[in-house]
Amino acid sequence: MAKPTILVLTGYGINCDEEVRYSFACAGANARIVHINDIIETPAMLAGFQVIVFPGGFAYGDDTGSGKALANRIRSNLREEVAAFAARDTLMLGICNGFQVMVALGLVPAFSGTMELAEVALEHNASARYECRWVDLAIEAASPCVFTKGMGALHVPVAHGEGNFYAPPAVYERLEREKLVAMRYSRSNGAPAAGEFPFNPNGSMGDVAAICDSTGRRMGMMPHPERHILFYHREDWTLLREKARREGREIPEEGEGLAIFRNAVRYFE
Repeated sequence: MAKPTILVLTGYGINCDEEVRYSFACAGANARIVHINDIIETPAMLAGFQVIVFPGGFAYGDDTGSGKALANRIRSNLREEVAAFAARDTLMLGICNGFQVMVALGLVPAFSGTMELAEVALEHNASARYECRWVDLAIEAASPCVFTKGMGALHVPVAHGEGNFYAPPAVYERLEREKLVAMRYSRSNGAPAAGEFPFNPNGSMGDVAAICDSTGRRMGMMPHPERHILFYHREDWTLLREKARREGREIPEEGEGLAIFRNAVRYFE
């Protein structure tokens, strides 16, 4: 069976593209890093891909607000092509700054069905600081999200200054009703973070860490799964390695974040 083809966007401050490419390669996909200028020059190339990823970073230096400048560039030059891509049986993933881009483009939760309106927001962290730390995530099993299928929990890092999820009451109620919250910040024992810092690192309402659209084929998330692809990427890997050795358990090779990318690849099997 042919490997799914992944377009990993890069350019102008995106800086997690290589990690995302590596993550998809580990998951068995054919991932290619493509500059935004090349896509604008040859937009027909989108027809040759099955997944688009908007990686993390600081696109355009977060000028005018995180993700907005890149979203405007895409909207102004690639609106029809991105809409056509989304209409096919494809996947879209936005990580951190990429989540902010997808929100600004109206790609998640996409209630309006257009690329004109941002229906939710990712505001400045409640701490008013850039938060870089490891967090625990609870997976919402009832969500239709392709990327989180079969998963129960996740331990990955966050690194952002604007990840405080907010939705107007009517939008938030619909997100909950349609089970479009894919992940929530939690405590290490799986209990809800309940808005408490540092378990909820940014003050997100409802502890929301990731949402998807109604098809489950588009997901935006603030945490970075591509930074926990191998076991030794963990911040506490030496401690866990020693515990495993003393208890006679096998030391794992893979990191928990790889499951996100494996689910995307399996979707096309």
